[in-house]
This record gives sequence, C-alpha cells and structure tokens, in this order.
Amino acid sequence: MDLPTPQDLKERRTALELTQSSLAEAAGVSQPLIARIEGGDVDPRLSTLREIVEALDAAESEVVRAGDLMHDEVISVAPDDAVGAAVDTMEAEAYSQLPVLQNGVPVGSISQSDVIQAGEDVSDHPVSEVMSESFPTVSRDATVDEIRNLLEHYKAVMITDGGATVGIITEADIAAQIS
Repeated sequence: MDLPTPQDLKERRTALELTQSSLAEAAGVSQPLIARIEGGDVDPRLSTLREIVEALDAAESEVVRAGDLMHDEVISVAPDDAVGAAVDTMEAEAYSQLPVLQNGVPVGSISQSDVIQAGEDVSDHPVSEVMSESFPTVSRDATVDEIRNLLEHYKAVMITDGGATVGIITEADIAAQIS
C-alpha cells in the first residue's frame, strides 16, 4: 500500500479547492493537525491518515468534471465546407455557432455573426474564409469551475482526448447542471 506524502495530501487538497479547515472538519481532525501533517512536522497515525484520504476521496467524487457534462455528439463543419452549408446546419440545429473541425481536431468556429460580418454573399465560399478562432479545449477531467471560467470569454468549450474532439460544453449545459 502506497501512503501519500505530506506534499501529495496538500496537492490533492488544493486541487480540490479545500481549505485546511474544511478538510479537517470532513476528516474529523483539527486544522492545526492538517497543517502539521502537510508541513511534514508530524507523522499521523494510520487511522488518521485513512480519515484524511477518505475525506479527500469524498470531496473528489463530488467534483463535476467535463466528462460528466459534455455532449459527445458534436455538430460541426469542416474548413472546406461551404458557408451556406454551415448556415443551413446552424439553422437546422438551432445553433448560433458551430465548431470547425478538420479530421476531428478543432481548427476554428463559425457563427452567424461571422457570416454577417463577412458582408457580401459568401454562401459558396469555404468556411475557412469567414471562421473565427477555435473554442478552447480541455480534457474530460477539467472541473466545472475551469469550464465556467472559459465560458466567460467563449461560447463553448471543446473536450478533447489526444487532440481529437470527443465532446462540447456550452453555457446552457452549465446552467442546466446548476438547476
């Protein structure tokens, strides 16, 4: 059995955004004991260490991850597709923007605003001529807080695995998760 080091415990606690006090309360120990363990000043009893690890495990199971929220069916267009086809897809799916994928890899995004800003009739032009930057990408393990921060600046977040797109999350998905 591998026992976690004081640094391992501290890294897990901070990754879960727990304070020493909240971890102590969940584990049924004192905050100063958590501080001393993390500082390497004291070696806890095995039963105390088990309580701390179980509290961390419980906190981790409550964390919502990208893989829990994502839609694995990603409606997208390719950079070589005609803008008119992209507009038709947006209208058919009732989306205001779509990711642009090339061989499953995000390379841009196209929105109704991009098409309008292009000015002239661009229906027959390739999407690559009017598309904007790609939505940001995260792994399935990204937390809902990380995704929420990205959605303050972008309309969607792409979920990738090994560079390939496996899902998408929008503001509506976060709102549905909260309610």
